[in-house]
Amino acid sequence: MSTATMADITDVDIAEPRAAPVPAVQQPRAMTVSAAATPADLVRYALESGADLDRLERLMELQLKWEANQARKAFVEAMSEFKLHPPTIYKDKHVEFRTDKGITAYDHATIGNVVEKVVAALAEHGFSHRWIPHRSEGGMISITCVITHKLGHSEETTLEAGLDQSGGKNNIQAMISTKSYLERHSLLAATGLATKDTPDDDGRGAEDPPPVQHQQSARAVPQPEPTLYDQKKFDANKDTWREMVKSGRKTTEGMIQFIESKGARLTTDQQNTIDSWGHEND
Repeated sequence: MSTATMADITDVDIAEPRAAPVPAVQQPRAMTVSAAATPADLVRYALESGADLDRLERLMELQLKWEANQARKAFVEAMSEFKLHPPTIYKDKHVEFRTDKGITAYDHATIGNVVEKVVAALAEHGFSHRWIPHRSEGGMISITCVITHKLGHSEETTLEAGLDQSGGKNNIQAMISTKSYLERHSLLAATGLATKDTPDDDGRGAEDPPPVQHQQSARAVPQPEPTLYDQKKFDANKDTWREMVKSGRKTTEGMIQFIESKGARLTTDQQNTIDSWGHEND
């Protein structure tokens, strides 16, 4: 057996070991975001790419702001379309009664008439409405009308007034009268509408414009003062008369004229009682 020398070993070709293939490093998939992508798209892309919680929260906040802005723009656009063909609201009720200062007479649109016309027209454009009442410590009544679009954007209009004590109303009637007035006018204000031939009363009354004074001419011949209507007779007939007014067969002024045509003048309290019947349906 021969022994290999160092020369023999060095003369042997030693094969170089073949390098093992380096595995390819998988690069994270880049997000491809369209220029028209919404914040919701960005949230979805972030979830797919494994974004951290902080980044997702910022994207969600961006999404909420984007949705609110889209809802606001939809509100403005829908309201503009509503204004192209607004409903026509006519005054459908006449009110007339006597006070110590004279006769107050005016026409106005009832709350039922306003709501029927306005709400139906608003619904055609995706709007709804509601009222929020509030009573302040000073006794003032405020009504906030909220107009909401179907996409969620809302706008508010608030009006405030004191109790309407005109026509001899009691406290409940005065509160209901003011509430009715503020509801219909806040809805009209919120939608930018007005009833036909509505006078501007400069805020002098919740329910009635300045009274029309009927004064005798300086040259008029004084007429004898008629006797006052008997209170017992008035009490005996007032239920029948009240039903005639509530059913619409006679107006409050027509009823007063009917009674006084018999030659007896109604007292102020009796006139106020008859006038209150006309406000019970407000």
